[in-house]
This record gives sequence, C-alpha cells and structure tokens, in this order.
Amino acid sequence: MSVMEKYYKVGEFAERIGKSASTLRRWDREGRLVARRTPSGHRYYTDEDLYRAFGIEQPEPEKQNIVYCRVSSRGQLDDLQSQIKAMETFCLGAGIPIGELVKEVGGGMNFRREKFLALVERIERGEVGRLVIAHKDRLVRFGFDFFEWFAERHGCKIIVANQESLSPQQEMVQDLMSIVHCFSSRLYGLRSYKKRIKEAAEANE
Repeated sequence: MSVMEKYYKVGEFAERIGKSASTLRRWDREGRLVARRTPSGHRYYTDEDLYRAFGIEQPEPEKQNIVYCRVSSRGQLDDLQSQIKAMETFCLGAGIPIGELVKEVGGGMNFRREKFLALVERIERGEVGRLVIAHKDRLVRFGFDFFEWFAERHGCKIIVANQESLSPQQEMVQDLMSIVHCFSSRLYGLRSYKKRIKEAAEANE
C-alpha cells in the first residue's frame, strides 16, 4: 500500500501541534522548523514536519516488490501475457514475493508513460524495495544506468531477469526507426531554417 503524505496549512498544522501560527512563523525565521513553500510562496507543512515538531523519528515507508512488464503496442498483448507469466516464474524461482504487478503498453523511448512515471515517483518516495523487469529495455530503451542509479539512491534495487526472448526484435527496429525519424525531422527543420535565413539576407541586400 502506498504511503500518502498529508499536507497541512499553517493554521491546521499549528492546531495539531498545540502552537500558534505566530510561533510557527518565528520557528520558520529561526530555522527551528522551516516551512515548505508552494511555487506561489504559500507556506505549508507535511507529516514529516509533524514528526519533527514532536521529536519523533518518522517511520520508514513500507517497501514493496514490484514487477514491471511492458510491450510497445496493443498488437503485442499476447507477448505481454507471456512476459507476465515468465516474470512470475522467475520471481517464484528466485524467492521474490510479488507485492504488485504493473503492466503497461508504450514505447521504451517514451519517458512520459503514465505508469512508468508513477513508478518513478513511488521509487522517489521510498516505497519500492525491489523492481523486477525481464530485460533492461522493458524499463527504458536508453539511459538504464541512470534509472538504476536513481533507484539505488532511494533504496530500490532493480533486478533484471535478462531473458532476451522477452525483448522482441521488432521493437528494437521500431525504436531505431523512431530515432531516424526524429533526427531526420530535425535535419529537415535545420535546412528550412537556413534557407529562410538565406532568403531574408538576400532580400535585405
């Protein structure tokens, strides 16, 4: 279960700890209990601040083992089911209890996948103990080393089953074609930009 942190307005937080809002402002100035601020400058506090105010050590969030399975398109849903079964078998053999199974359809080069971003946020909050994937590119096509470092910084170990058969070759081809298309579009845009500059220069001669 996710640990959801509660946010308190200044008055609400003051009432909870039995102090006045003016006392909180003084503590904020003195650095004793510094308030957090929204982008617009409004002060607020969290459960972490509540524990600090009472001098209580905050309990560690419950960590889960999460299996993440991904395919690039809905035409690969059968592959997704095979991947899930293979991961369940892998975890059973490795003695890893599965707390949650996350499955997603989306390209490995898309870092804005909804469930992927939610998973990154949960790792950042310290809620994930182990993340199990079939192969590195099930998480991301490129930049895996960075995400592994990020996970370790937040107490999460990424376990890669390294089952090459679960990384379809056609997906690699699709991703490479996406890269070619991206750079081709940029090159075309650069050429068009240079052409417009040249035309503007000639018109001013």
